[in-house]
Amino acid sequence: PRCHGDSSNQRSIDPAEDFRICSYNVQNFNMQKASNYKLIHTLTRVVSRCDVCLLQHVVDVDGRAVNKLLAVLNRYDDFTYKSVSSQSLGNSPGDMQQYVFIYRTEMVNLTGQHQYSSKQSFVREPFVVQFQSNRTAIKKFVLVPLHSEPSKAVHEIDRLYDVFQEVSKKWNNKNVMFLGDFHASCAYVTRKDRKKIRLFKNSNFSWLIGDKVDTTVTDDTNCAYDRIVVHGEPFLKAIKPFSAQVYNFGKDLKLPQTRVLEVSDHFPIEVRLKGPASTEVRVKGSAPFLIQATPLLLLLLSVIGQFVL
Repeated sequence: PRCHGDSSNQRSIDPAEDFRICSYNVQNFNMQKASNYKLIHTLTRVVSRCDVCLLQHVVDVDGRAVNKLLAVLNRYDDFTYKSVSSQSLGNSPGDMQQYVFIYRTEMVNLTGQHQYSSKQSFVREPFVVQFQSNRTAIKKFVLVPLHSEPSKAVHEIDRLYDVFQEVSKKWNNKNVMFLGDFHASCAYVTRKDRKKIRLFKNSNFSWLIGDKVDTTVTDDTNCAYDRIVVHGEPFLKAIKPFSAQVYNFGKDLKLPQTRVLEVSDHFPIEVRLKGPASTEVRVKGSAPFLIQATPLLLLLLSVIGQFVL
């Protein structure tokens, strides 16, 4: 695995910003795509929203395409971006792909990387990373990527449980998130198939992107292919409720569908993590309230104050 980027100049951070983890199937991201100015600008606007962003279907053996994206990202805003990449993975020389994680060095430290190895289980075995962050309620977390082979989606999603067992033992950390284009919908994974998938059967795993969500761009498809799954209650409690969603950047950035499809026929998906415990206000005998609720509380108190006075 290779690391790219330069984190020599540390920059200012806004502590009020949410911590965002994203996943994006960038559909054959190679040097040709990286040389398209409009495309790389669009991709930069998408990736720069994320503290950690998983890119899948990267075809970049020498790292030039990812380096080009990093160079643009590092000029774009006040963060320093680095990446860590798997080797090329796949069964056929004509379809070898990489998993690439792009992350902000001010927000997270990469503390571990592990290439899961089992050709019987996956066409593109997960390249697993562990991050540590002082910006999140959960201090250390593991990310397991999967871009499944469509025809083997049921089998591969089920085998993520084996990956979970291996990496949680390796790093003594059960705060594990699975993310990527699982093809976990439509013809590839039906409702009936779920009884064959341990991540569905085991209630310790929470699927944060629902079955009715459309993660594809075109009007011809309406499928929840891309998913985010977390293990365990501690990790689930560290996630901002209802923050897992598709990011329709076409709508948000007012881009025509042709511009969106230049990048990929998938939309990115994302989830936000709660900040450290210091950003919570605790009321005795009650659940923690996030500080962002305080302005509403102050408004209510001021209204009550008017009546009292």
